[in-house]
Amino acid sequence: MSTAADTAPDDATTDGPLLTPIQAKTLDALRRSGEPLVFDQDLVADIRTEMRVALDGFSERLDDGLELFVTKHRIASVLDCEAHFLAPDEFEWTPASAKGQIAHRAIQLLLSWRGEPSPGELVDAAMDRLAEEDRGIGMWIATLDEGDQADVRGLSTERVTKFVESFPPLDRRANPVTEAAAQWPVSGPILLRARVDLMIGKPAGTESRKVIIDLKTGRVGPRHRQDLGFYALVETLVRSVPPRKLATFYLDAGEAQTEDVSERLLRSAARRTLDGINAMVELGSEHRPPVKRPGSSCRWCPLAETCDEGQAHMASFDGG
Repeated sequence: MSTAADTAPDDATTDGPLLTPIQAKTLDALRRSGEPLVFDQDLVADIRTEMRVALDGFSERLDDGLELFVTKHRIASVLDCEAHFLAPDEFEWTPASAKGQIAHRAIQLLLSWRGEPSPGELVDAAMDRLAEEDRGIGMWIATLDEGDQADVRGLSTERVTKFVESFPPLDRRANPVTEAAAQWPVSGPILLRARVDLMIGKPAGTESRKVIIDLKTGRVGPRHRQDLGFYALVETLVRSVPPRKLATFYLDAGEAQTEDVSERLLRSAARRTLDGINAMVELGSEHRPPVKRPGSSCRWCPLAETCDEGQAHMASFDGG
């Protein structure tokens, strides 16, 4: 069966691998239905101009020599709670925090692997390759003892197993890519950067064919759709052709929540991105005092113990 997500339902054949019910459901959620989607190039040009003019204005307000890297995480953080955004980053690798990146590398290997490797084999190969990289998570993996290696291997294998069981075999003709990176503009003091978990679909003129997929564990959160909107915006700015569909795939539930890309979605993502950049500039270069906005991030905020607003927020959920 051709499982290219940019093909129409009647393009499927019956001579391919037999899909499980959940794989068939995933394929149905991601594939194209209805007429091909083509965005007016004037719309794309208008969004690009709006973003370019806004970034030029923000750049003039930055301190000399300062660079600003804009990601989905930084936008969400500054719009959630500015005090948390400015707090020192105390991130440390743990098996729980490393499993996602290791699993993504394993899935990347799966897409090009000949034969049918087990999830465990893919994870072992991913960890070996990451450990050879003298940076970031690779340096952390290289220092693990056998117990910690077994711990992170088990967590990562669980995630890869859920992916394999939930997704149909991905047709290479659909150009499936993991950890797909994009940056806009090409240079300047303010750069938008995106790294997509999984992208499926290949260009066809100005027709929108790509599907952007974010892999998640745990519960549904409103930020997830907003993250995908940022991805769609950056893809539009870089390629001049918006993706046709966005999907958050919840591995624990085996279910995809999808949204078709529209002009409204792209313009909303652009406004949210510019709001986030404006706040970063005000806080960083113009030294505006941060605004505290208690929320779910209070539970892992390094300021939680000394933040009255955060303590009150957490107490309200804990019955305090």
